[in-house]
Amino acid sequence: MQTDRSTTARALADTLLSVPWTSPDHLLVLERVLGRKRRQAIRRLSAQLEISSHPYPLSPAALAALLLACPSFEAATRDVLAAPWLLRQALSPALFQPATRFAGLSIPRLATPGDLAAWLDISLDHLDWSAGTRRPFDPTMIPVLQHYSYIFIPKRQGPPRLIESPKPRLKAIQRRILNEILALIPVHPCAHGFVRGRSALSGAQIHAGEKMIVAVDLANFFPSTPMRRVHGLFRSLGYPWAVARALTGLASTSTPEAVFQRRPKSEAHTFETTKTFAARHLPQGAPTSPALANLCAWPLDQRLSGLAAAVGATYTRYADDLTFSGDAHFARQASVLLRALADITSEEGYRLNPSKTRRMSAFSRQTVTGIVVNDHLNMARDEYDALKATLHNCKRFGPAGQNRQGVPDFRAHLDGRVGWVEQLNRERGLKLRAIFAQIAW
Repeated sequence: MQTDRSTTARALADTLLSVPWTSPDHLLVLERVLGRKRRQAIRRLSAQLEISSHPYPLSPAALAALLLACPSFEAATRDVLAAPWLLRQALSPALFQPATRFAGLSIPRLATPGDLAAWLDISLDHLDWSAGTRRPFDPTMIPVLQHYSYIFIPKRQGPPRLIESPKPRLKAIQRRILNEILALIPVHPCAHGFVRGRSALSGAQIHAGEKMIVAVDLANFFPSTPMRRVHGLFRSLGYPWAVARALTGLASTSTPEAVFQRRPKSEAHTFETTKTFAARHLPQGAPTSPALANLCAWPLDQRLSGLAAAVGATYTRYADDLTFSGDAHFARQASVLLRALADITSEEGYRLNPSKTRRMSAFSRQTVTGIVVNDHLNMARDEYDALKATLHNCKRFGPAGQNRQGVPDFRAHLDGRVGWVEQLNRERGLKLRAIFAQIAW
């Protein structure tokens, strides 16, 4: 039985997409499938694929076309073009096969895109459309065709933050993926943001009363999460390539360049930022993004917790805020930590924001995620005084005139802020609660 070049290329593409998206893994697969007799041609073929220029796995058709375009394809596949077993191996039925670490999770067993569509109670056409597989690299500016709404939120410093909010139908899909798949996966013990049972309080408490605190920030945390890791996570959970690709597409997006081009020059983002958002990324505003970012940051957390132990420090991460603390020995090692930290974060696909790196000794105000931690948890004095003044003015002059930022539910807003102080410092919180109770709403 003879097989033509295009059929062989498609079979090889399907086989390559069944393993991690790395050149070493692809080389092993090619040698196993094509045989070691033509090892030199196979190595040239693997090098010519240049998958490093494609950080996200290609579609089967695109990878097959890339194989056919490689000069060494003919030489590498000469001995198998007449071998029918290649197709039988590559085209075997897809199976749900979780990695050992995730074997016990009670997540839906989905072996095909059809299974995924049925689980989500949508058609295959709707699945393809929502996952962006029909136009993954051609984001549109036609509002009715967009899956997301784009909102810019001002920041204290720098250009405004882009919030990409999924429209209702996609948001419902993402919530189901979050609640029935992602929420069941354990995250690293050092992660305190967006984790049930942990919070900014639990993360800050770990660093209270230390001699030295070093805090750093990851730039564009959600959009910088490597898509190959998102895809790899779903593959590790047991989902075959096509299902993992669809799940990755449902949880990610590409931002049209015009979204940034419409901003005034005073709010212009850097070329690097716009390039990051133009590529496939986790959108800030999607229900699935915090969980996926946490899970994909496991290798980063593992390496940074090891780094912290090496310099006598404790490490926590709250979303993009990385915090290290320790005694006088750690204080002398802070510079060593920062140099190693820059290398590790870069190797893991992230980038530090140097303007937000802080060293805080016990002789200065130490804050972790906005919480003062010098001796015990507390709110910064200036923030407390400002909130107290707002409450007094609401009591004396009425709340309507104090809502200068136009908060939709000002009462709930102030109630939440008072509740936050009660968690940090019960005595201070009760004083504010007494004033709040006297406001005529």
